[in-house]
Amino acid sequence: MQAVRELTVEDRKELSSILTDDMEEAIDHGILVSRLAYLLAEETGCDESFCYAMADAGLVHDIGKLRLGKYLYASNRNTLIVEEMKYIRMHPDIGYDILKKYGYNEEILKAVLYHHENYDGSGYPNNLKGNQIPLGGRILRICDVYAALISDRRYRCSYHKEAAMQLMIEEVKNFDMKLFLNFLSIAYTEPFTEVDKYAREINKKNFSWKNILHDGTY
Repeated sequence: MQAVRELTVEDRKELSSILTDDMEEAIDHGILVSRLAYLLAEETGCDESFCYAMADAGLVHDIGKLRLGKYLYASNRNTLIVEEMKYIRMHPDIGYDILKKYGYNEEILKAVLYHHENYDGSGYPNNLKGNQIPLGGRILRICDVYAALISDRRYRCSYHKEAAMQLMIEEVKNFDMKLFLNFLSIAYTEPFTEVDKYAREINKKNFSWKNILHDGTY
C-alpha cells in the first residue's frame, strides 16, 4: 500500500473530510482500487506523477455515492430495483463534480468520471468506446472490477484470485486488452499479493479505513 502510505498528512485530512463513516465498505474498496491502479499504471510504463494520480483516483473513484449514501447504504435489501440503478449510474458524474470542487486535476477527474465505461462501448455515463475512454478510466475499470470481486458483499462472499481472474477473462470485452494483459502479468507479484492479503483482512474486518487515512498505518 505504498501509494496510500505516501499520501501527505494534508491529503489524508482532505480525503477524510470528504469520506464518511457510513461508507466504510466503499472506502475499503477505494483503498484496494488505489493500490491496484498504481501498480497497473506503473506496469503500463506511466510516469510517476500519473501513477500517483491513479492512486488518488482509485481512492476516491466512488465518492459520488456520498450523495446517494442514505439511499444506497441504509437499505437492507441485497438487490437494487431498476429505479435505484438509474440513480447509481449518476455517481461518476456526481463524483466528478465533487472532486472538481476540491481542486483535483484533470487526470484524476477523468479517471473518476469514466471508470464505468466499458471498452466495447456498453458502459456509462457516456457509452464511450475503446481509446475514446481516457487511460485513467480504462485503468480504474479493470482495478474496480477485480477489487469488487475479491471483496465480501452483502449479497455474496468474495471470490479468490483465480476465480476473480476467470470471471474477468469471460468479460474481457469490457477491458482494454493491452492493459488487462499487463494486469495479468503482475497478478502474482509480491505487491499485488499484498493487495490480495489486505482484501482478506478487510473481509475479516481486521483493518479500519480510518487508520489508513488518518495516520497511514495498516
